[in-house]
Amino acid sequence: MSTKIDLSTIDFIDIYVDPEWAAKQPARYVEAIKTFESIFGSGKDIEIYSAPGRTEIGGNHTDHQHGEVLAASINRDAIAIVNKTDDGKINLVSGSDSPIQINVNDLTPNDNEKETTAALIRGVLAALADGGFKIGGFEAYVTSDVLVGAGISSSAAFETLIGTIISGLYNDMKIDPVTIAKAGQYAENVFFGKPCGLMDQMACSVGNMVHIDFKFPDNPEVERIDFDFAKTGYSLCITNTRGSHSNLTDEYAAVPSEMRKIAALLGHDVLRPVTLNDIISNISTLREQAGDRAVLRAIHFVNETERAGKEAAALQSGDLWKFLQLVKESGNSSFKYLQNIYTNNDVTSQNVSIALAVSESVLTQEEVSRVHGGGFAGTIQAFVKNTNTASYREVMDSVYGQGACDILKIRKYGGIKVI
Repeated sequence: MSTKIDLSTIDFIDIYVDPEWAAKQPARYVEAIKTFESIFGSGKDIEIYSAPGRTEIGGNHTDHQHGEVLAASINRDAIAIVNKTDDGKINLVSGSDSPIQINVNDLTPNDNEKETTAALIRGVLAALADGGFKIGGFEAYVTSDVLVGAGISSSAAFETLIGTIISGLYNDMKIDPVTIAKAGQYAENVFFGKPCGLMDQMACSVGNMVHIDFKFPDNPEVERIDFDFAKTGYSLCITNTRGSHSNLTDEYAAVPSEMRKIAALLGHDVLRPVTLNDIISNISTLREQAGDRAVLRAIHFVNETERAGKEAAALQSGDLWKFLQLVKESGNSSFKYLQNIYTNNDVTSQNVSIALAVSESVLTQEEVSRVHGGGFAGTIQAFVKNTNTASYREVMDSVYGQGACDILKIRKYGGIKVI
């Protein structure tokens, strides 16, 4: 290896938690460096950056109503092999995609870049520059094992990675994780063209468990939960049920729309100020004017946003059993009240329902499962004892195909400079 870097100084287990997964990283890093050299040349002073994917643990469909969530970073990440340049240009290759070149002096939104990786890069830089931070050029090769479509936020990991690179190359790693997360959201909303919330970026950037209160969405309250999940003897299993996401736009849009309808009937823009008593006291009018499903979804929100705070408190106090029971309650509420487990347009296809039913059948009383993310056709998560993960994965793979179930760990780092 001719590029100047010493991988022996990296504590891969510290970053990737699982010894088996950590053991795969040196070869992955070496391959990434070789690819960088093949693209940009060898003998350069490179740096390596990493940003993780994320998992939502509590607060299912609450952030868009200014609620509370509990999320965590995971030990699947995007890494970048980076060389600082002085030409004011970013040259980046991600995986096998075509090279991207951006001039850091041109950071205005470009309609022709909507929904592209270039838009995300340009947007993150624009947000950081507007925030008074130094920006500049670099060349980078990026590779990621944060799977697209598995509900663990590959785009947020990439945005965090870009922000962390700028922090490391030009700002002595002094851009705080919340600022980087907000830059990622800005990039998606304004440059990429996706009206996303902030939960994904915050979890990827801050690291470990993070409790986020969106009561004031422009300035969310972020609480990092320093709970060492690796010592609990549990793993986080994510199963991709491989259902079709086609024709689900209306289903996803109906959730915030119906919640806001209830909020409006009670005199608010969003549900955050609404109490359970407000709903019960006005339930006849709400049912008549908004429909029963909207009422149920509002009840879910009120309880779920409170539940996310309780989950964070349980972890802070070291009460793992209480935490797991709250996760189970979250899943039950999503199924019964939020009703984002399957679409009513096709009740014969219920991939997520089957995944949850199978999980409850094979897991012990000390293990729990719930829907993960937006729902309807996506993934489920399960907190499974390490001694049972192999058998659980075997069962889930038998239902959804080889590789459907991924055994993850919660990682304590958000976006970092590895070396």
